Amino acid sequence: MSELRIIKKYPNRRLYDTELSKYIKLGDLRTLIDEDVEFEVRDANTGEDITRTILLQIITDQECGGKPLFTTDILTQMIRSYGGEAQDMFTDYLSKSLNLFNKQQELYQDRLSDMMRNNPMNTWSEIAKQNMDIWQDVQKNFLKSAGVDAPSDKKDKSEP
Repeated sequence: MSELRIIKKYPNRRLYDTELSKYIKLGDLRTLIDEDVEFEVRDANTGEDITRTILLQIITDQECGGKPLFTTDILTQMIRSYGGEAQDMFTDYLSKSLNLFNKQQELYQDRLSDMMRNNPMNTWSEIAKQNMDIWQDVQKNFLKSAGVDAPSDKKDKSEP
């Protein structure tokens, strides 16, 4: 497992990537998230872990542009879940649901990639061949049970 990447946040609101030794932006953190790079954001003065606050800021930025992930109804329900007896259950449920969703997405992507790697026409041709073989077996068995000789699979040697 890779080492945890430390990002420092300075009072001037700038983020500093200690691994790259340079200032970065929220968009760069979003890229790290997409690349599954684990990081922690710390207040440069206090050393306090402020990762959650920065992640919420990234979510807020994402929600402001394009089509939002969280509807007003979803956000309202989430706010109602704070502080109640069911908060821990809600957090656990949400976490497990997101994990299941991500696993299903990965499985779907893997299957789609497999299908694209293999020529889809080959797949359909194989299915058609299997169906034809089954149909021929059914036909032979039907004719046999009716007492009729089934046509021979072998061609007459006089044919080209």
